[in-house]
Amino acid sequence: MFNEWTIELKAMADRIISMRKQLFDALCARGTPGDWSHIIKQIGMFTFTGLNSKQVEFMTREYHIYMTSDGRISMAGLSSKTVPHLADAIHAAVTRMS
Repeated sequence: MFNEWTIELKAMADRIISMRKQLFDALCARGTPGDWSHIIKQIGMFTFTGLNSKQVEFMTREYHIYMTSDGRISMAGLSSKTVPHLADAIHAAVTRMS
C-alpha cells in the first residue's frame, strides 16, 4: 500500500506543479505587469499571489474568485479549465486596481 500511496502522492504533487506552470504561462501570455516567477518557485498546495486586499476584493466582486485577503490561493483547487479565468481576473485586478 505504501507504494500505491507514493505513486498517488507524486501524481497529486505533479498536478499542482502543472497548475502553477499553467498559471504562470497564462499571466505571461496576457502581459500581466509584474514578475510572476514566484508562482512557479513556491511549493505546496497554496501560493501567495502578491495581490493586495483591494485587488482580492475586486476579483471576488467581479470574477467570483475567493482567496484570503492577503492574496493566498489554493493551487489544489485549480484545473486546466479554470486557470484562464483566474489569469484573466489577476490581469484585470493588477491593471485596474494598482
